[in-house]
Amino acid sequence: MDRVFYVGVSAALFAAFAFSLNFVVPFIIGDYSTFDFALIRHVVSALVGVYILVSEKRIVRHLTLWNCLEAIWLAFVGYVGYFLTVTGAAVFAGPVIAPAFLGLVPIVLMVIGNHRQGSLPWRSLMLPLALVLAGLVLINGTAFTAEGLNSVESLWVGAPLALAAVGLWVWFALANQAALDARPEMPSGVWSALILVGGGVLMLAFYPLGAAMDLFRLPTLGFGWSAAGRLYVWGASFALLATVGGVWAWNIASRSLPVALAAQLIVSETAFGVIGGLVVHARWPTPIEVTGVVVLIAGVVLSVGIFYDRQFASGKTLLAHE
Repeated sequence: MDRVFYVGVSAALFAAFAFSLNFVVPFIIGDYSTFDFALIRHVVSALVGVYILVSEKRIVRHLTLWNCLEAIWLAFVGYVGYFLTVTGAAVFAGPVIAPAFLGLVPIVLMVIGNHRQGSLPWRSLMLPLALVLAGLVLINGTAFTAEGLNSVESLWVGAPLALAAVGLWVWFALANQAALDARPEMPSGVWSALILVGGGVLMLAFYPLGAAMDLFRLPTLGFGWSAAGRLYVWGASFALLATVGGVWAWNIASRSLPVALAAQLIVSETAFGVIGGLVVHARWPTPIEVTGVVVLIAGVVLSVGIFYDRQFASGKTLLAHE
């Protein structure tokens, strides 16, 4: 049981790190748009998914119409839909306020997950939840200051899009775990591969519409290696690490941990994102940022300890299966 717990915690932390890489995308793609990057990333991820499906033994019995349709639906909710709402929120609400709203995801997910599964008494979660919330407030405290609002084009459009992104990710996390629980015989790698292929198919289907709306710059700047080589390298790298690795790790965590604990761990994405942002901007953190990260990590560590002591160490675990 200890092994399952530690594997789940490690997988959730790796997923948080993989997802946090999204925050540095605008700084590495040059003149190409985030839509160009998403296209390359999801197509490469889909190719990896196809390879996994082809190489998996006895894969045919898992490739039912219902499994494929649900995987495509989850890919739409958790990848294409989430990407479009996050991008729109960043455009209209600015690069500071949008991530601040997305910090609500683990809080909402933890509350809903514990309500549905009854993992722990609420009084046990109050202190780690308060620490996580305080850490998020400190880290994102500058978002709603006069300086932070300078980059806002339309808060009335950006804020609803950011809240929609929160809703889509929470929906995806809960629906994905329910789908895994309903398929105990399906390996996590196969389910991850189906979602990856679904995301690539959806991005390819979206490309003609996006190109007509001038969302993609590949047709203008060129598809050749001399022009787009950097985009291809970064897109493929993030596809392997952030998308493939993140999906695989999150599915392992979803099968190994209660939703409430997985949500507490995924909040470390914010801490990883802050560190990545500091590296990109080549600056030291402010005292408030340091305090926020320390408080947030303290909440996560406390939460892990509480879950282990109350459920795993006592043998009263709610794990569905390994």
